[in-house]
Amino acid sequence: MQARTFIETSRRAQIVTAAIEVIAEDGYAKASFSRIAKHAGLSSTGMISYHFAGKDDLLAACVAHIEEIAGEFMQPRIHAADGHVAQLRVYIESNIAFAGEHAVAVRALIDLVRNAGTQSASVNDRLTVFENHFRAGQAAGAFRPLDAGLTALALTAALDAVVGIAATEGYGPAELASIGRELSDLYVRATAPDPVGGTE
Repeated sequence: MQARTFIETSRRAQIVTAAIEVIAEDGYAKASFSRIAKHAGLSSTGMISYHFAGKDDLLAACVAHIEEIAGEFMQPRIHAADGHVAQLRVYIESNIAFAGEHAVAVRALIDLVRNAGTQSASVNDRLTVFENHFRAGQAAGAFRPLDAGLTALALTAALDAVVGIAATEGYGPAELASIGRELSDLYVRATAPDPVGGTE
């Protein structure tokens, strides 16, 4: 029974990985079960139907997997950062670094959210997370008085744009690190208590 559970888990992971790669390469509209099965090296689409109730179920599993690997990549870095300003900087820089190291997954997620209407908890919750972070930082004196909601919206839009470019343009790690620093510097300066650029 344990061997079967392991095999089934491995097969689901294989199908999810193949679906992500097909979506990243061909787009959601062309990501049929037959394409995914062929990409995964499966003999038929029946294997996909055995593990997933339908396409929506498979796509939800793809989004959950991408969110999981993003969390594993970013969260330890964010938690290790000391203070509101440092955490803001690390979130921005690690998000861009993730887009470079996991470009296929990010391209697939962008396509799913834009074209399939697939919901992503981490994407949808970012505005609230950022707004709460800015408010907490203001209370601690780390950020200047600002509209936390508007600032969160601006940061989200900027990150989406830069991450989209990072996932499609094939930048190297050094280039992405530079881009991440530039964007984080911009928001650190914009939110600093001292208008000339003081930090926490």
